[in-house]
Amino acid sequence: MTVLLVQIPPRPRLHARDQDTTATTSVDSATVYRYALSSDGLSIDSTGQCVASLLPKGQQVVAVLADTDVAWHAITLPKAPGAKLATALSGVLEESLLDEAEHAHLSIAPDAVAGQRCWVAAVNKPWLRDHLAVIEKAKVWVDRVVPSSWPDEPASGHFQRQEDASGGGASQLIWSHPQGVAALPLQGGLAKAILPSANHLSVRWSTTAAAAADAERWVGGPVTLLSTAERSLHAARTLWNLRQFDLSKTRRGSRWLRDVWRQTWAPQWRSARIGLAGLVAVQLMGLNLWAAHLNKQIQDQRKQITVVLQTEFPQVRAVLDAPLQMEREVQTLRLRAGQASNTDLEPLLAAAASAWPTDQGPAQDLRYEGGQLSLAAASFSAVHLEQFATNLSGGGWRVEAKDARLLLRPAATQGRSP
Repeated sequence: MTVLLVQIPPRPRLHARDQDTTATTSVDSATVYRYALSSDGLSIDSTGQCVASLLPKGQQVVAVLADTDVAWHAITLPKAPGAKLATALSGVLEESLLDEAEHAHLSIAPDAVAGQRCWVAAVNKPWLRDHLAVIEKAKVWVDRVVPSSWPDEPASGHFQRQEDASGGGASQLIWSHPQGVAALPLQGGLAKAILPSANHLSVRWSTTAAAAADAERWVGGPVTLLSTAERSLHAARTLWNLRQFDLSKTRRGSRWLRDVWRQTWAPQWRSARIGLAGLVAVQLMGLNLWAAHLNKQIQDQRKQITVVLQTEFPQVRAVLDAPLQMEREVQTLRLRAGQASNTDLEPLLAAAASAWPTDQGPAQDLRYEGGQLSLAAASFSAVHLEQFATNLSGGGWRVEAKDARLLLRPAATQGRSP
């Protein structure tokens, strides 16, 4: 599965105290995003930067937030229904949030359990919502939003350059540990003071190329190189997803179909697709063979009927409908022998008389045509009609009511022309 990693530019920090702390810079179609592509989700294939409309396509799109854009709070997760959980979280963290509660987007850890301690990530909601809107307006649908770092054990330290408006910048240390995440400048003694045991061998150290010299000098030894794109890919492989509650991804219509289609063609489902295709092929082959077998049986039965017809009635040369032709030949023999058939008038009258309701007078109008008998039944009720038809059905007769008349014919000759 091709993974597209989109790095959300760090949120600008305001220095003037009298400015609105919820204000953000303009986020529009001209915003430039750094991105990285991975064809297998394990290594980076390419990187670049462009506006949202020029972002490459990926089967999965993950937006990655900068370390300083996510605040972490440890709380006891309230026992609240899903629809009210966001409100409950805001109530618990109201005094701890840097932004106003309505401007804070809260997300809980993937392993959170109600009633137990868990981590809650807080992000500026208008700022994140604007970035998601710009990206998705360009038809790049963001599946997940993940943090670059999170509270973790064992502790890890990542060194990177913090760029400023002039293009320069200073190195900083992103310190992730079981008690939270901190961004510490390397200049001065703050980092050393806060992390007196930072040189412990259990700490996982990494650095970008730009901060490698400062990192090795600070640690006092070699540090593993880890680019921003590789670090983002590591974050994408976790279960974190900050796109929760009112920012959760909606899957409707064509977007839902696109997601299902994309997941179906993911590399991890290749074996399942091959197996399913093989199963369908075997089923189709089996159906075709069974249909051919049934068709052969029908053809053999038709040939047998034709043989019987031409054997018993050799004068019949052209066979169009063997059963109908055989029935006509039998009727002809009966007529020659003076025997009545079920389509003759006498058997039809006898059958009608045997089932005629006792509370009905004699039939006033009789018609015989085409091997069926028509009787006037204007005085017949629904009960009379049902009783008349039931009495005759056991003897191989069929009764129909039409235009205040009863139509009586042999059931075996239904739909045939004599």
